[in-house]
Amino acid sequence: QVIIERYAREKYLPPLDKTKFLVPHELTMTQFVTIIRNRMALLPSQAFYLLINGGGMASMSLTMAQVYKDHQDEDGFLYMTYASQEMFGR
Repeated sequence: QVIIERYAREKYLPPLDKTKFLVPHELTMTQFVTIIRNRMALLPSQAFYLLINGGGMASMSLTMAQVYKDHQDEDGFLYMTYASQEMFGR
């Protein structure tokens, strides 16, 4: 299970309609990002980033199983935060 939250100071990206996702283990990060983009109805020109555990970004070629194995929280969830590029350096 993945919990995705909006970055606290995010001004440009819309909130998601839900925060908890059941994600198939074989899904790649690229496919997962596409699903999240579609849920937010972003334009192709709108950039957004998925940060894992409030910090780094995972390689887009990794499967969700690999990301989950490396970054899951003690409570069993994988936490991600999404933000636009404007968050960097502010």
